[in-house]
Amino acid sequence: MQYQGVLTKMQTEIGEPIQYYLVFESDFIQVNQLLDKTLNISFVGYQCLACGENKKIYRQGYCYDDFYNRPEVGDWVMRPELSTAHLNVEDRDLEFEKKVQLQPHIVYLANSSNIKVGVTRKSQVPTRWIDQGAHEAIEIVEVPNRYLAGITEVALKDHIADKTNWRKMLTNQVIDEDLLTCRDRLKEFIPAEVQEYYIANNKETELHFPVLRYPEKLKSLNLEKTPEYSGVLKGIKGQYLIFEDNTVFNVRNNEGYVVKLTVS
Repeated sequence: MQYQGVLTKMQTEIGEPIQYYLVFESDFIQVNQLLDKTLNISFVGYQCLACGENKKIYRQGYCYDDFYNRPEVGDWVMRPELSTAHLNVEDRDLEFEKKVQLQPHIVYLANSSNIKVGVTRKSQVPTRWIDQGAHEAIEIVEVPNRYLAGITEVALKDHIADKTNWRKMLTNQVIDEDLLTCRDRLKEFIPAEVQEYYIANNKETELHFPVLRYPEKLKSLNLEKTPEYSGVLKGIKGQYLIFEDNTVFNVRNNEGYVVKLTVS
């Protein structure tokens, strides 16, 4: 079987285990079905997710020009506390920013390697947790806009991590911690204007990933340095493909790359 297309982050579906899909313009692959099969990845070129041109990808699937112009990658995306749509203040495109920022957002705790705090749109639960490779997660607050979620995350970062250790996540070195206890401990640090949105008495969500064997040492696949790679797929976690020889490939970090995939 052979496929060719532009990489975008894998689509996911909740299940036992999580179901993964690589979606191309005219085809898709149910990635779970590739476990224990040999997958050859060949780098063909670039296709910016915005302009569609064969221009070197700068970040997040965009060429340099589009990364610094498109509203989808404004600073407020990575730093929600910088959101200004609730003030009717434009960053790059106010109409787009209102659509995304002025909708319910969740501040959550997730455990991928250790407990961390994060922010996502309510519509992206549990997708965001799956993409981070979290085996469990719980919501802390649900607020009406991205700004309130952002200032809550900033306040809580003084008391808990806000980053995932991707190496520990992929080698399954997970610290066993109690999310409920952690949530209750953090409540007092939530900003005053957000306290009314605190979620009490909810349960954590457990997630199970299709991994046959976790790697011991990690080798990250860089398509520009290694334009052709072949290996036996042993697992999928977060947005990573895990291979038998301990190679890991971050699909999301390679958005905008055109690849040819051969399965045998």
